Amino acid sequence: MAALGAPARTLRALLRELRHAAGRSYRDSPAYRHVLAAFRAHRVTSEKLCRAQQELHFQAATYLCLLRSVREHEALHREYHGRGERSPKEVAGLVGFRLPQQPGGKG
Repeated sequence: MAALGAPARTLRALLRELRHAAGRSYRDSPAYRHVLAAFRAHRVTSEKLCRAQQELHFQAATYLCLLRSVREHEALHREYHGRGERSPKEVAGLVGFRLPQQPGGKG
């Protein structure tokens, strides 16, 4: 995994993905409350620097990657999943091709 970045940025991105997954009532979900409580409990103060905070940040970044991947997978699945038989023109358009024009205006 690449560099983690700031914990606050990871927290905001994680909450954004939870909002995508749960809709408008994401603040009522147990996942939202757990993520906020965990980030608050592992906050770094000027008196201590603990490995647990870095471990939490890594786990949060991993969970964020999972949520993003699931959302993107579902979007791709909805777009490209087979819906029965398609015409050759639809299939060509799906993969980015255009069918050649027939001479005489046929097709």
